[in-house]
Amino acid sequence: MKAYVGVTDRPWAEFLAQRPHLKEINFWRPSSEQGFGRIGTGDLFLFKTKYPHNRIVGGAVFSEFARVPISRAWEAFGEGNGRESPGELRDALNRYRVKNGKPAIRPGEDPLIGCIMLRDPVFFDEGTTFPAPPDFAKNQVQGQGFDDILGDDRHAAYFTPIAERILTAIGDPVSDGPENTATWEHDGPTRGGYGRVRRRLGQQAFKLALLEAYAGRCAVTGLALPPALEAAHIHPVADGGLHRLDNGLLLRADLHKLFDAGYIAVSPDFTVRVSPRLHTGAAEEYTALEGIKIRLPENKADRPAVDALRHHMETVFI
Repeated sequence: MKAYVGVTDRPWAEFLAQRPHLKEINFWRPSSEQGFGRIGTGDLFLFKTKYPHNRIVGGAVFSEFARVPISRAWEAFGEGNGRESPGELRDALNRYRVKNGKPAIRPGEDPLIGCIMLRDPVFFDEGTTFPAPPDFAKNQVQGQGFDDILGDDRHAAYFTPIAERILTAIGDPVSDGPENTATWEHDGPTRGGYGRVRRRLGQQAFKLALLEAYAGRCAVTGLALPPALEAAHIHPVADGGLHRLDNGLLLRADLHKLFDAGYIAVSPDFTVRVSPRLHTGAAEEYTALEGIKIRLPENKADRPAVDALRHHMETVFI
């Protein structure tokens, strides 16, 4: 298991600690220029306050990183952005932008920001926080990643009690690890203590991550109009499917409904299939989709899982 220790201000952490009902939060970055790939889905993201407080005050499970407009970040996470209103979020972003020598966001502008999307946040009471990692520089402002936090003797003594506190509070079963790609599996055996926790995203992170993975275009038609696009689950959540990128497709809203109802499908070779039932009506727009290849994410790990596509073909497609 990997972990990332992110540096935050106390107001952000204290605001969210007072809202335990929020299950998804956004550890935002004021600019979209810098990506984030230090840890993977299911790894731990810890919150460290700035010096002189300099304490680990909580943590969460990392979902994904995406670049989205401020308005969409607020629409997705609301108070999970650590602020009470869109105006307060903009003010906070501007304070950091000006401090870093970047122009403030002007009225009417809706620039992209970096969204480190997290699920199941846990915050510690003041008397139960942890000191910063021993090798964490006081003047470090971005954060620091750590590999194999529970198996490496250099890190295990420090990170184990923190990880146990968070994972016990979450109550999320661990998975077999990144090789487990059965998107509908709920449980997996633990191999020698805590491994990577279940590799699912939060619901809002699932939507925004799919938009990022598919470059904002419908996988079938190529339509690039975000308000008309929806995040479709290949293996339905009601039947055990998880919020995972390889269990998702970005589809135009009408195609999403047809996909869920079994009137269209995507075969394991990424080809659109149309139900014979649509061929009997005035549905030329949809029947014309038969046999086309869908657009795929550039990152192979984000592409639809073949097992999930096969499951949909066998159990949902009419």
